[in-house]
Amino acid sequence: MAKLILVRHGQSEWNKLGKWTGYVDVGLTEQGVEEAKKAGESIRGFDIHKTFTSGLKRAQQTFDAIKETLGLAHDAVVHPALNERHYGIYTGKNKWDMQKEVGDEEFHRIRRSWNYPLPEGETLKDVYERAVPYYQESIFPEVASGKNVLLVAHGNSLRALVKHLEDISDEEIPKLEIATGEVYCYEFGEDGVVCGKTIFGSKNAH
Repeated sequence: MAKLILVRHGQSEWNKLGKWTGYVDVGLTEQGVEEAKKAGESIRGFDIHKTFTSGLKRAQQTFDAIKETLGLAHDAVVHPALNERHYGIYTGKNKWDMQKEVGDEEFHRIRRSWNYPLPEGETLKDVYERAVPYYQESIFPEVASGKNVLLVAHGNSLRALVKHLEDISDEEIPKLEIATGEVYCYEFGEDGVVCGKTIFGSKNAH
């Protein structure tokens, strides 16, 4: 059975500071590199035939650490469809200060809602509408051909893909959080349908 392995990048410089990052191209912290290495160790023993990452360096640096850990020989296919959600006017603001300012309910809507608009930014639905078609056109055919595929991306682009893979409802998707360095490993049957899932790694959400 082919596998699709989703990895959220390790802790970034702005994760550490509690800032909404989105399209800002920050790198990993030392802890983030360690989280990436642990993600690699958690999937040791799986043959990785192909890798996709977003266009942002925190995802690419995470793959670099996994590649070194596992001794992989291939380079990643890089595509902006897998980029993090654009946070619009909230980009660069401290999440926890904003939580105090707007209250818990509004804060949760901003962070986790399916289609709650952000001025000058994207909703999770917007991310879904760019990430899932790219997955269907470029990534799933590799899995369907029997290859084990690694995909390294971001909290919200991965949430969008998990919503698609697990058919999670609009009402339930706000409950899903994926931690930095966390790994979701999906197994596919010969019919191309998900038939198993294993989660590895950190539970420290940012």
